[in-house]
Amino acid sequence: MHHETLGRWRGSTALLALTLGVLGGMVLDRLAITGFAARDARPNFLLLSEASNLIHRFYVDRAAENPTALTYGAISGMVNALGDNGHSRFLSPPMVKEMAEMERNKFEGIGAEVQSKGGQVVIVAPLDGSPAQRAGLKPGDVILRVNGQHIAGRQLDQVVNDISGPTGTSVTLTILSPVSGGTRQVSLTRATVQIRNVTWQKLPETKIVQLRIAGFNKGVGDDLRGALVEIKKEPVTGLILDLRNNPGGVLDEAVDCASQFLKGGNVLLVKNARGERKPVPAKAGGQATEIPLAVLVNSGTASGAEIVAGALRDAHRASLVGETTFGTGTVLTEFKLSDSSALLLAVEEWLTPAGDVIWHKGITPNVVVALALDASPLFPESEHAMTVKQFRSSGDAQLLKALDLLR
Repeated sequence: MHHETLGRWRGSTALLALTLGVLGGMVLDRLAITGFAARDARPNFLLLSEASNLIHRFYVDRAAENPTALTYGAISGMVNALGDNGHSRFLSPPMVKEMAEMERNKFEGIGAEVQSKGGQVVIVAPLDGSPAQRAGLKPGDVILRVNGQHIAGRQLDQVVNDISGPTGTSVTLTILSPVSGGTRQVSLTRATVQIRNVTWQKLPETKIVQLRIAGFNKGVGDDLRGALVEIKKEPVTGLILDLRNNPGGVLDEAVDCASQFLKGGNVLLVKNARGERKPVPAKAGGQATEIPLAVLVNSGTASGAEIVAGALRDAHRASLVGETTFGTGTVLTEFKLSDSSALLLAVEEWLTPAGDVIWHKGITPNVVVALALDASPLFPESEHAMTVKQFRSSGDAQLLKALDLLR
């Protein structure tokens, strides 16, 4: 998946600036960042030189011959030819900078994870508290136009740049819903958004807590541990772990979070290019290894969130409720290039503890529940002042089903 978060990150998680910002939503599930030293060019690179020379000599639109753009386009084409659904990808220098800032949980933009899929720019997930979420953008929505301009055939980073912009400015997107087949215009005002990765709320007139993890950026494991300590002070009989629209993040943080609910065993298996599998065990000292648990997932549950969901399912620690997850299943390593651009390349694949493949397939929940077209997930921030009647009529069939299971 090629993830981009639409929004320019100041300090944080853009996935790149889009958060739909320049790598908006990008997947930061990588185990290492290493330098890259150029090696001897292989003979087939002569073809690139031949093509470049022909463009320089004969292409009629001379103004369009931008050497940097041509170079970046060629590199992007090579990476895209790997068929890694955009997960492996080329990052321009601004995208590298914004990805580095993305983990600080603050961004400027519309706040949506996007990817390139089947030649289309698709929303993976709107981020919590973002303009994209408030505008009703949903996982799977396809962006057709930006400010009236068709984006077909354009590179993802170009589209992200068009959508990104400073706080207070506006952008209009033409959106195709793959479910209804209808299109709509969505106008958004870009904003600076501070992401709260861990939130929780006791559901109205119950002893069951909805605990949401919005992403796995740096520090989320500590935030979750602190939240669980507070939750345990309450008379709580069950937890609903909400991973819907969670695009992932740092692999170690996902392992830390899964470990909070596991007594032992593995969180995932990592498979290298030789087919060798290495288990990644759960860490000791989890705060919620006994309390009854259900986990909410949907098509916006990706990457590290799929690791957590798969670990809890395979350990029979929780039932998964909702829809099949996104299907991200590779570990990315960042290789720096000489002009401060970079390649993010999949160097390992992860599997659930039982050996199930996540990549391209996703995880199917134990209990499949879809939301109605006019319904949106209900998150803890909006439940604070809800009555039981308002909660029950919210339309969040997934949350209500998880509550019924725990009861």
